[in-house]
Order: sequence, then C-alpha cells, then structure tokens
Amino acid sequence: MRAALWFLALFGIAAAVALFAGNNQGTVTVFWPPYRLDLSLNMVLLLLFAGFTLLHLALRGIAALLELPRQASRWRNQQKERAMHVALLDALAHQLAGRFIRARKAAELAIEQEEALVGAGQPLPHAVQVRALAHLLAAESAQALQDRPGRDGHLQQVLAQTADNPSAPAQEVREGAQMRAARWALDDNDHAAALDWLAQLPQGAARRTLALRIRLKASQQGLHTREALDTARLLTKHRAFSPAAAQSLMRGLTAELIQGSHDTAQLVGVWNALEAAERTDPDLAVHAARRLAMLEGDDALGRGWLLPVWERMLGQRDGLSTAQQLRLVRALENGLESIDAAWFARIESAQQQHPRDPVLQYLAGMACLRRSLWGKAQALLARAARDLTDPGLRRNAWQALAGLAEERGDAQAAADAWRQAAQVA
Repeated sequence: MRAALWFLALFGIAAAVALFAGNNQGTVTVFWPPYRLDLSLNMVLLLLFAGFTLLHLALRGIAALLELPRQASRWRNQQKERAMHVALLDALAHQLAGRFIRARKAAELAIEQEEALVGAGQPLPHAVQVRALAHLLAAESAQALQDRPGRDGHLQQVLAQTADNPSAPAQEVREGAQMRAARWALDDNDHAAALDWLAQLPQGAARRTLALRIRLKASQQGLHTREALDTARLLTKHRAFSPAAAQSLMRGLTAELIQGSHDTAQLVGVWNALEAAERTDPDLAVHAARRLAMLEGDDALGRGWLLPVWERMLGQRDGLSTAQQLRLVRALENGLESIDAAWFARIESAQQQHPRDPVLQYLAGMACLRRSLWGKAQALLARAARDLTDPGLRRNAWQALAGLAEERGDAQAAADAWRQAAQVA
C-alpha cells in the first residue's frame, strides 16, 4: 500500500513538472559585455540544481577524505576494545573449565589491551571495572596454581584500582575481591586473615550469605565456637541451609560449645545464652545435663534442664526417638542420689501411666532403690530386666537385682542375677 502511494505521488510530481516546464516561456538573459547570453528559465533551474548537487557531493567527498584518519583511529580502538572483551570472556570461560594457565594468560591479555586503549587516549567509561575484573580473574587462576605471590600482586592491583573510585560497580568489584581474599585465606588455613578480610567489608556486604558462610568456616577453623554459632543463626534466618542441615549444624555447634565449658558457671552462661527452641532440644539438654554432672554441678539444675524433654517424652510418645529416650533415662539415673520428692513423684507417675514401658520401669526401680524402697525396686527391676532391649540398661538392672539379693542374704538369687548380667551381650 505504501509503495502504491509513493508511485502515485511520483506520477503527480512528474505531471506538475511537465506542465510547468512545457508551458514556461520565461527566459534569463546574462549580460557579459560585449556578450549577451539568453537562456530559458528551465535550463537555468536545471543548471542550478546540477550545480548544487555537484557542490554538495564535492563537499561530502572532501569531508570523508578528511575523516579518514579519524575513522582509522576509531577502527583500531574498536578492534582493541573487542579484543579486550574477547580476552576477558576467554579468561572467564577457561576459569570455569579449570584451565587456569590459559585463564591467567587471557586475563593478562585483557589488561594489556585496556592499557593500550588508555595509551591511545580512548579510555573506556567502565575501564576501572574491566581492569579490576581482569586482575581478579588472574588472581583466581594464580590461587588455583598455588602461585601466592602472583595472586597477591593481582589482588593488590584490584584494591588499588577501586580504592578511590566511589562508583557502585567499582565498589561491588572491590567487595568481591575482599570476599575472594577471605576465601583464599581459608584455603591456606589462615582463619585470622580470613576474619580480617571480612572485617574490612561494609556492614551491608558483611551480612550477605556468602560472607556469612566464609565467616562460619573461619570461625569453625579457628575454634571460635560462639561466634560460629551466632553466624550459623544468621545463616539459618537467611535460609542458607535446608531445615535439616540447619538443625544439625546448630546442634553440633551448641554441643561443641557445651563440651568446651570448663566449669559450671561457664556452662550455665552457655545454657542461658541459647534460644528457647535450642534449650528444648533433647540431645542438647541431655548433653548439657551430663556435662554439668561431669563438672560436679548441681543435679537439681541439670534436672531442671531435662524437665521440658521429660514432659515432651510423656506428652508425645513419638516425640523422642528410642535412642533419645535412653540417653534421657541415663542422664536422670546419674542424679538419682540427690533426687527430690517432686522428681520421684514424676517418675513414679510416669511409670504408673505406662506400666508396660520397660525403660520407665527401670528408671522407677532405680529411683526406688536409691530411696531404699527395696521391695518396690525388686518388683520393678525384675520386670524391666526381662523386657529391656538396651544391653547397658539390662545389665545394670540385673546387677541391681544381684545387689538386692545379696542384701537379703539370698545367695542363689544373687548368683543367678550376676550370671544374667554377665550373659548380656
């Protein structure tokens, strides 16, 4: 449709020109003494148009001729810029493919091309970012090749290039270089240097997931368990781990912190610093109570830590695994010498609510034994010894029955009980 309209317009113009030119009787006379030159108006107009066209073409040709050196220089700079970007992409590709020698050479070639552009007076608007990235790729390759002097040299170039540049891209590259330097320090088993690099990051960058992961590993490497635990909590809030992995990590760090307590005051401080959800964790509560017993702390305090776990076990029979129930019973058994009436009532009530549970029968029997309730202890332990599946508790039950038989003077029953204890695998 557009082409048809153009054709119609051209036909209209041609018709108008033909009408004007065909009926135009005007002339133009040029006096050049002693000559006189008469020309038709159509010829004069045609000559003027031709002259203007020739003059325009001549000026365009002269301008193109004068522009040739500048275009040649621009073409050379474009070739250098393209070669620089190609080298930078090659360095990144070789780096990802594990070809570190080629990656380093390509990165150094990109740096040379960028310097050539600066020398030609054609610096790039993003020259600082390109140069810093090239140095960073070269440093990464040098780290993979165990060339620490080369790595440090390129790293210092990155930091020097971005130190006085307030632009956001340059600062992003600088923060990335500092994080990579911290990671390299971890690879060299230098956790102190890694933490120093992380300390130089701005506050916002230091709370990023990558920085927190590096801080966590550095803290673990340097045995800074409390700092590692705080970092792990931040990572958990950022959802850096799956729920199962986060729970396992937090449990391991907390257990390590509990195990590293050297006195009761330190252990109580560690326990009070835990979050509410962590204090109700069965494994951590049992571990803390057992550590408190090893440090000869207050058994009543340890039982207070175990109380939420005990209530969870009774309230939800599947709330604790079998192994966790056994660890809880062993932790309570260690403090039965100083058990108070409230806890004795809890144990007795739990056994009565679950009369067929051999683990609760065992714990109630041992509690009765500590309180000199010989008859009741004898009945409970006898039933528990037959049904217990845990070798340790079963052996302890038979040994307790043997002791009770010796106290009664029943040598035959004592011998049978000792034999049963010896036969436990």
